Amino acid sequence: MVKIALIDDHQLFRKSMVMLLSTFREIEVVFDGDDGNEFLHYALNHPVDVLLLDIQMPKMHGFDVCKKLREIPLSLPVLVISQLTSKEAVHQMMACGANGFFTKNASPEMLQQAIMNVLNDGYYFDETIGNVIREALFWQNDSTPFTDFGITFTNRELEIIRLVCKEFNSKQIAETLHISARTVEKHRMHMMEKTQSKNFIGVVLYAIKTKALAIEEV
Repeated sequence: MVKIALIDDHQLFRKSMVMLLSTFREIEVVFDGDDGNEFLHYALNHPVDVLLLDIQMPKMHGFDVCKKLREIPLSLPVLVISQLTSKEAVHQMMACGANGFFTKNASPEMLQQAIMNVLNDGYYFDETIGNVIREALFWQNDSTPFTDFGITFTNRELEIIRLVCKEFNSKQIAETLHISARTVEKHRMHMMEKTQSKNFIGVVLYAIKTKALAIEEV
């Protein structure tokens, strides 16, 4: 079972989400609440596979929850579910280590796919905010510092990055490149480690920053 935690301060929305999630196969909601600190304490003592996180909350903003998760550190995939989809908000959540965005206006049927994408592939972005994501990438390309620009990518790594940008999952990448999905995952983890990225989005940003990847390829 995929263990889901949900943090949102709107009780009606949160309880409706819990009911929706309970209809999905192999998904179990193990935590729901409106307090980020309460969740952080829970996550240190209980297994959680994916966190669904709102941004605008009175007790602790989603930015701070995500940042503290990375500081602890907990390598927990974070899927932001919010109506706040400005370039600034997307950029800030990416910088804090979020793995994806799902807007509250999106189809409920897509939620299960979004959760599995974040869990298995490390990212998901709602297609309705694709342009906002690209704008955020432009912005982060200009403003995000990396400590080491001497890192280069192999041809195989660049192939994987380009396919990830085309929204291929690990299995599809493996089939396209005629390698195993396990090998794809090893490449992805190695690229994250050597660029010191919090998630694979960071690898893409590093590739753009060092001009190994053109922004048009995203």
